[in-house]
Amino acid sequence: MLEIQGSVSHETRIFPNIHGIRPSSRGYSRERMLELSKAKGTKQIWLTSFGPKLYWGDQDMMWPISDATLTARPTQRLIQLAVAKKNFQHGTNRENRPEFVYSCGRNSQIWEVSKKEMDAVTSDRVLELSQPKQPSPDYREHRQSHQYSCGRVSPIWKVKKRALSCPNRARTAQLARPKEPHPQYEPNSEAETLIKPIAKHAVTSERVLDLARPKTRNEGPFIDSRFPEDSVWRVTSQARTSSASPRTAELAKYKGFAEGYVSNRSVQWSVSRAARKAIATPRAEELAKPIVRASMDHVQFNQDAFLVSSVAMKAKCTPRLEELAQPIQR
Repeated sequence: MLEIQGSVSHETRIFPNIHGIRPSSRGYSRERMLELSKAKGTKQIWLTSFGPKLYWGDQDMMWPISDATLTARPTQRLIQLAVAKKNFQHGTNRENRPEFVYSCGRNSQIWEVSKKEMDAVTSDRVLELSQPKQPSPDYREHRQSHQYSCGRVSPIWKVKKRALSCPNRARTAQLARPKEPHPQYEPNSEAETLIKPIAKHAVTSERVLDLARPKTRNEGPFIDSRFPEDSVWRVTSQARTSSASPRTAELAKYKGFAEGYVSNRSVQWSVSRAARKAIATPRAEELAKPIVRASMDHVQFNQDAFLVSSVAMKAKCTPRLEELAQPIQR
């Protein structure tokens, strides 16, 4: 779009002179053409930016700090407020443990136990509280709890000796039989079929040997026709010298356009010489200016929302306001 041919660029031939640019004696300015070829930028930042441009992720200040602020000395009140809060748990039994003690990588005990506590003798009350809760005297366990765990033995409960030596009944033997399949049920055939010994010693005929030979093909997914101009299939000489019938020639014609058909207009067309030398009117220049509208953030933003007026600064409160401003003594 910016190739210069002689003294007139391709950009000039397409777009008319609507910006009021008059050509010089040597033609149009190349710098002006490059400036007009850039994409149109947004004007929204003109109304929404109230300070310097900020970049997220760096340590720069929003506003530049003056030299007087850097060399200023803090007051006693600022030094007092800058003192860190005192830890009242330091040196007491209520001191919080570090975070790693409660994490997944903690050691066996949550906190260290002193030697005196390791050698201490527990009182009777502590021994009484450390005993597990005993079940009621009337409670009877149905099954041992370890038998239902992963390490249970083969029988779920113990079998008595009388039950082991008890003779079997006919009804019990009948119920113990597995369910039999239907009389007409046929199982699946085996994947491996058994070959008869007669078939193993059989001699194949000449026809079977002829059919069992693989078809010979050349390497590659193509047919070698010796010459690249030849077709894949052999065409007879009669088909080569035959002429098409009038019906075949009629069917071979492509579908034409309807009467009155007009093709699509070209996207690019040449600009007339009069349009190139035309000068935009003041009204056209006024209409060509972009419309800049205020954003909702700017409309709803009020810089003086928290400013105190000079009249309010010099005002004196009434005795009633002073009375209400006193804190409640509790």
